[in-house]
Amino acid sequence: MKRERSLRERALGFLARREHSRAELRRKLAPHAETPEQLDALLDDLVQRKLLSEARFAEARAHVMSRKFGAARIEHDLRAKGIPDAQAASAAGEARATEFERALEVWRRKFGTPAPDLKQRAKQARFLLARGFSAEVINRILRHRED
Repeated sequence: MKRERSLRERALGFLARREHSRAELRRKLAPHAETPEQLDALLDDLVQRKLLSEARFAEARAHVMSRKFGAARIEHDLRAKGIPDAQAASAAGEARATEFERALEVWRRKFGTPAPDLKQRAKQARFLLARGFSAEVINRILRHRED
């Protein structure tokens, strides 16, 4: 007979696979908790034991996303995952320092050659903008490619 896993076991299982924000873990565990108070107590205990850390989650998530996305997209994603604005801005701020190089690499992988006309240039700009790169960085890349 299969034994039902405890709420703590479920939480530790999620955290063993990857970092989670408090809001994310709450959402995943809520269907299994008997009461909201039980869930809050467990989350508080995990934070106290340093098994759950929003700062660690924000840093890890920003690092993973920085390969493909700009600082604006990273910051938006972190906020959507329940990270406070200041922490999200801080984690995304580290990505801003290397945004030009990362955007250039994303542009090279996707397009590789300068846009032959305005329509294609607009397409490339929209692609990079959707990835969360700043307009200033996009303009630098597209101008640089034409030189």
